[in-house]
Amino acid sequence: MLPSSTDLTYFIEVANTLNLSRASERLGISQPSLSLSIKRLEDILGAILLIRHKRGVNLTQSGKQLLNHTRQLLQQWEDMKTQTLASQKDIQGYYTLGCHPSLGKYILPFFLPQLIRNYPKLEIHLKHDLSRKITEEVISLNIDIAIVVNPVRHPDLIIYKLFNDKVMLWQNKKLVKMKNPPLICDPELLQSQSILKQLKTKQLSYERMITCNNLEIIATLAAKGCGAGILPERVVKSTYPTLLNPVSDSPIFNDNICLIYRHENRNVLAIQTIIAAIKKYC
Repeated sequence: MLPSSTDLTYFIEVANTLNLSRASERLGISQPSLSLSIKRLEDILGAILLIRHKRGVNLTQSGKQLLNHTRQLLQQWEDMKTQTLASQKDIQGYYTLGCHPSLGKYILPFFLPQLIRNYPKLEIHLKHDLSRKITEEVISLNIDIAIVVNPVRHPDLIIYKLFNDKVMLWQNKKLVKMKNPPLICDPELLQSQSILKQLKTKQLSYERMITCNNLEIIATLAAKGCGAGILPERVVKSTYPTLLNPVSDSPIFNDNICLIYRHENRNVLAIQTIIAAIKKYC
């Protein structure tokens, strides 16, 4: 069992005055309440802290040790509170920003360099994964702020829509010369699954498929004429805008790119600054 900060504060006042009556007056509590507080500390520690006499009290050796450690502990606590308040009011500290790798490639370079130049005490840790996993990490407090695709609403999250994107089939113009071209996609993505289902409904299924879990590699293979890739338009524009064209009559999946963070972080100045930098670009 840990002692309360109140009991430790009371003990320091007794140690400073060496008089229970005077200490209780200065603390604004009754002497029996103060004696009970000291007794709780002694019970927790299993040691006698005070020796009572007619003129007041003296500290035992255990009491002197506790006084030394308590002063250090309370000073550390004050330092912690100061640093915590500073993180709320100053643009400084260590923050984790999460996003899908492909989002990071075409978003991060446009706001992050200026942000870290303007705020030298701001430390940014980047974490990349699928948007649904990044969202889970924000909810579980492992990531402070994130840029994700189609986040599921959650009571702990603030969700701010940044922009739309379109996922569809893209191919190199020269691909028309290839007989039975493959379809290149990440079948684990909801967007790919939706487009594959729509293709099947339209009886436009591809006979061959190349699976890949990296959108930039899919874009590269499609640009080199290896097949038709299922890709977000913004990934295409950031990689091969002159080589890839949308496939005619391609099914489309509409994406919402959103900024997400927990409600309790909305008043943290550093997070507000990061949010403002992202919004300015997007």
